[in-house]
Amino acid sequence: MKSVKQLISEYLMAPALLVMVMLVLLMSASVANAQGRFMQRTGEITSPAYEGWWPADDGGYTLFFGYMNSNWEQEFDVPIGSSNYFSIVESGELDDLGADGYDFSQSDQGQPTHFYPRRNPFLFTIDVPADFGTDEVVWTLVTQGHLARAYGSLKADYRIDPQVISTEVGGSFGSLDDRLRTNIPPELRVEGESFRSARVGQSMDLAVIANDPDNLPARSNRAVPSTPDRIYRPPSSITAQSGPGLRFSWTIYRGPADRATFNPVQMKTYTDTRVYANSPWSPPFTIPEVPENNRWESTVTFDEPGEYVLRGIASDGSMFTYRNVTVTVTR
Repeated sequence: MKSVKQLISEYLMAPALLVMVMLVLLMSASVANAQGRFMQRTGEITSPAYEGWWPADDGGYTLFFGYMNSNWEQEFDVPIGSSNYFSIVESGELDDLGADGYDFSQSDQGQPTHFYPRRNPFLFTIDVPADFGTDEVVWTLVTQGHLARAYGSLKADYRIDPQVISTEVGGSFGSLDDRLRTNIPPELRVEGESFRSARVGQSMDLAVIANDPDNLPARSNRAVPSTPDRIYRPPSSITAQSGPGLRFSWTIYRGPADRATFNPVQMKTYTDTRVYANSPWSPPFTIPEVPENNRWESTVTFDEPGEYVLRGIASDGSMFTYRNVTVTVTR
């Protein structure tokens, strides 16, 4: 028979054991939930992102923006308007998410209206004057009924340079080479007009010339993973990494991407890290060789009328250059 002392001791320990069991269960549930959300295909939101700023040649400043679509497959089309707009306001004016900052005259600052999955960093820029001071450029975006904002300012902590951009996108396999601080983005020229018209079902030719003037970071001869254990090995760094080297790809910047078909299929320009995802961040992807005369040729066909903005993206793996082509598609 247990002594009175043993009974009292067991009674006092019971709550502690119960608490420990509850903590273990809660942690297990949290981990399971995090794992379930990690590969969420649909149902999540897209959040705008302020990436930082640097001085512009005219004495003003260039602000960089991008976004994070938490889905791995679901894409969004959000036209310029009350669910996708910019505001230029005094500091803190739109900290309250319930505050309406929509002003038609400021709303369109060149942001996308089509949102691909996952992280799309340093996607576009906004120039502000030298006397911008403590004002803010605020991007408001509503997806899945959820309003999110990104606040662009000239706070010192947000100052960036080309090496920071390279680090954030995992350029040159995540290299911290100091030479990347002065990396020059690729040169990019689109052949033909910037504003075009096309008919539904008829292919339209596209051609660009792209060069990397400083050949930095240079294309790598590092072998790509070739065995299943290496291809499917979990990432070893927080930021997804991609190889260096000049490449080019078309995307749909504004308009429904599922209504446009490129030939050949264009590599993804967003951070899709899934195996065989046709993305520079996806094993065992190899950066394609530069075509003859640095000229990339392709076609695009639309199956629905409307206004589309195609964005050509040239990258050396660390820096980017963009050119837009606006296409009015009719029947």
